[in-house]
Amino acid sequence: MSKRAVVTGASSGIGEASVRALRASGWDVIAVARRAERLEDLAAETGATAYAADITDAASVGRLVEDVLATGGIDALVNIAGGAFGTESMLEGKLADWERMYNVNVLGTLRMIQGFLPALRENGEGSVLLLTSTAGLAAYEGGGGYVAAKFAEHSMANTLRLEEAEHNVRVIEIAPGLVRTEEFSLNRLGGDRTAADKIYQGVDKPLVAADVADVVAYSLNLPHHINLDQVVIRPVAQAAAHKLIRR
Repeated sequence: MSKRAVVTGASSGIGEASVRALRASGWDVIAVARRAERLEDLAAETGATAYAADITDAASVGRLVEDVLATGGIDALVNIAGGAFGTESMLEGKLADWERMYNVNVLGTLRMIQGFLPALRENGEGSVLLLTSTAGLAAYEGGGGYVAAKFAEHSMANTLRLEEAEHNVRVIEIAPGLVRTEEFSLNRLGGDRTAADKIYQGVDKPLVAADVADVVAYSLNLPHHINLDQVVIRPVAQAAAHKLIRR
């Protein structure tokens, strides 16, 4: 019998790629995001189940949890949904951007964990995966809100692992560095395509969504007694958060 995963942020980027990678390795996947049309296209192509929901809305998450568990159990919760908004300094940062980042990256993830954790405990070999970022491991100028949100999510992974080991729930953190996806930088830069493209200019082979998704699938396909506590994944050109080779 196939294992079953709920994947958030599934309408684009790493979330969409993770749905593809898990389906390719035999998982039954519920693909979750707000954009129903994109989910339906993904479902038609991959055989995943599309479910339109907003993880920043408690009632929406409640309906998702109820509907998923009414149709079967769950083996893995894959928290990919997130985002960065704004590049201003701490002094000039917009409170609305900070609230938006905190709500989706931190509180949205918490809503999903609280909703599905009882079923993952009941499973006996459940897994929770959190996609964080190297931004949650090292601060940088202009990244205050995103760094704060991702550090919080990183801390959530560490705390949850301590709390759930006795229930045999595996908690995995994947922390990517520079990844070129269709929307992440555009959203952060207010839709400015030229500014978004400059982030990757001259970088030899930045990561793409499929690279990260392969690691997501690998970590979940390992025997359950093996826990990849934290995986940091960067392109070779990015030796550290402060060192990026451009040619």
